[in-house]
Amino acid sequence: MKRSRIIGMSALALMLAAGVAHAEGKLSIYHWFEYMPQELLDKFAKEYDVEVTMDTFDSNEALLASLKAGKMGSYDVAIPGDYMVEIMTGEGMLDTFEPSELSNFGNIAPQWVDVPFDRGRKHSIPYQWGSTSFAVNRDVYKGDINTLAIIFEPPEALRGKINVLDSQGEVLALASMYLGIPQCTSDRNQLRALNDLLQNAKPHWASFGSDIAKDVLVSGDAAAGMIWNGFAAKAREEGANIEYAFPKEGFVVWMDNVVLLKDAPNRDNALKFMNFLLEPENVAAVTNYAQYTAGVTGVEPYLEAAVTDAPELNPPADQKGEFIQACPQEVQTVYDKIWTDLKK
Repeated sequence: MKRSRIIGMSALALMLAAGVAHAEGKLSIYHWFEYMPQELLDKFAKEYDVEVTMDTFDSNEALLASLKAGKMGSYDVAIPGDYMVEIMTGEGMLDTFEPSELSNFGNIAPQWVDVPFDRGRKHSIPYQWGSTSFAVNRDVYKGDINTLAIIFEPPEALRGKINVLDSQGEVLALASMYLGIPQCTSDRNQLRALNDLLQNAKPHWASFGSDIAKDVLVSGDAAAGMIWNGFAAKAREEGANIEYAFPKEGFVVWMDNVVLLKDAPNRDNALKFMNFLLEPENVAAVTNYAQYTAGVTGVEPYLEAAVTDAPELNPPADQKGEFIQACPQEVQTVYDKIWTDLKK
């Protein structure tokens, strides 16, 4: 799934129509779908007199595949998840910058500066973080949902009514947590068990879809589904009687990041945009829209109560999530085969 939009402003459009001026520069963004508020893009475009174009993707793997298939040099910035930043760095796909090039670098929350996937933030800045788990329609199923069995060995009431994210990293990470095996295991018996679990679960799933994860819960086409916490909060606000789970076996924690791409055609504007997103008021607009959590200090005065109080954004203190790991190539090859066979 990929969409493209060009960010225009009415005032700028009138100027262009009158032949008065053209935007001084351009910025091309590769971004997750349904995540960035249009108004914020318009604000940046107006403030810096930049024409902004944005294409969208629906999984980290789709982002990587698209860039490797020839899109490098087409975009200035992209928004990969934590483990994908590490993979893209290893593939030589990211440019570097100095903290001094971003006047707002000091606004990054301390816990998100020296992260394992980008030590010292040489390639990226934090954007939003959240969790991946699942939500269940409480009109359909009223039992205990504190377990990943809901997805991988579902009760009768939910069989054939489950949507699963079309996201290899998240599906395999959650399945590994359910089995109690390490992510990126090279143990053949554990890998066989992982494959068997997924193949046995597949008949109980109605659909694979990331961009439909919210809509199928709202419409009732799915009674349960893997979903990101902010998307679940939006589904609940739109009327779905759902509950987001923080299962006992664990859940995925992720951090999306704005990366400076190698061969960015508009590097200066890319850095301006990254700096723009380190302003608390600006990044809070993303939080209020997408309902995840910003990696920047000072956002609290700008946040809406519906976001700060959302149960999806407030996991129990005794429940811990895990980041997805970037696997060694020999393990990743096996993971890719498991995923390919699952999607047949």
